[in-house]
Amino acid sequence: MRIAIASGKGGTGKTTVSVNLARVFGADVQVLDCDVEEPNAHLFLRGALRTADSVSIPVPEVDESLCNGCGLCGRICAYHAIVSFGDKPLVFPDMCHGCGGCAMVCPEKAIHEVDKRIGTVETIQSGNITLIQGRIDVGVAMSPPLIRAVKARMQSSLPAIIDAPPGTSCPVIAALRGTDAVVLVTEPTPFGLHDLKLAVDMARQLRIPFGVVINRMGIGDDRVHTFCGNQAIPILLEIPDDRRIAEAYSKGTMIVDALPEYCGLFRSLVEKAANLKNTEVS
Repeated sequence: MRIAIASGKGGTGKTTVSVNLARVFGADVQVLDCDVEEPNAHLFLRGALRTADSVSIPVPEVDESLCNGCGLCGRICAYHAIVSFGDKPLVFPDMCHGCGGCAMVCPEKAIHEVDKRIGTVETIQSGNITLIQGRIDVGVAMSPPLIRAVKARMQSSLPAIIDAPPGTSCPVIAALRGTDAVVLVTEPTPFGLHDLKLAVDMARQLRIPFGVVINRMGIGDDRVHTFCGNQAIPILLEIPDDRRIAEAYSKGTMIVDALPEYCGLFRSLVEKAANLKNTEVS
């Protein structure tokens, strides 16, 4: 079972839900922190660092002594990472997606690929929880290749909780692909509702079953509830605006450790999220 925790905006509590869900899982479980630009699950899942692997993508390098300036490489590249203006091609490594198409079409075999480092993938063991997190290098523009590298290290024999990046752009899509269900975390505010609608549209486009967790209940209004009711979207959990939760969070302590009375709520979320897998997406 692979459950993704996502949201239309940052700061709604994705990581809070992810790590607390893992804590009450009751079995060996993996947490994949795919928010590679700002991973923070390790602040709550403290443990021993098992591995730290460098991740690279292949980018083109041109042998100008062989290149005839035909321009085929530039025409095949959808991302304009290599361009030719009737002379030797220019390569923009930060725009390259590593597909290898330019090297394949080059008639003179003037293009070969070299590795460009984009970040690291770390594995941390915290009790029965295996945390796999990506950490992108400063200045690297594209995170999807690193997100895919994080997911590639997932053990298929264990359930996984995937902490996705915020928003609805390419990094989120890379994190959500192949998951069985998505839990969308939001807050009961106009901003929360606006971005929840974007996230709902994304989940529907991907045809992944989903439900909603409303965090900080009590700070806003009932518009999120009304929207979910009208759209027949299940509300899986409501987390109250409890000062004690904020105090625990600020200390790097999980809700279920600091406030055991919340354990039952998160255990019910495990069951409800698992049941999403069998629902139809509408």
